[in-house]
Amino acid sequence: MLTAAKRVRGYAAGLTRAMFDASDRDQDAIVRRLEVIGEAARQVSKAFQQEHPEIPWPTIIGMRHRLAHDYRNVDFDVVWETVQQKIPALIVELERFVIPDTPERPLTG
Repeated sequence: MLTAAKRVRGYAAGLTRAMFDASDRDQDAIVRRLEVIGEAARQVSKAFQQEHPEIPWPTIIGMRHRLAHDYRNVDFDVVWETVQQKIPALIVELERFVIPDTPERPLTG
């Protein structure tokens, strides 16, 4: 999740909303990484999710579901808001669970 969130942040760095709207490649890359984040969140144990309600698990998982199954109707206003507002906060939360110099696997199980 953390790696995908950081990729989203990197993909969006320097993009304006107009640039994002004009670039299918940027839209595709960001939407795909949001799907990866959602799928990874779905794999996190229910116990861990309950222990860490500061992470909006249902929202993350729900977004993935909408992106993956209703691609023709993606709301890019929501995607852009997520990239600008939610991803930075998610990165901060996820970094609390990753031990330096180890794989990014402590959230699953």
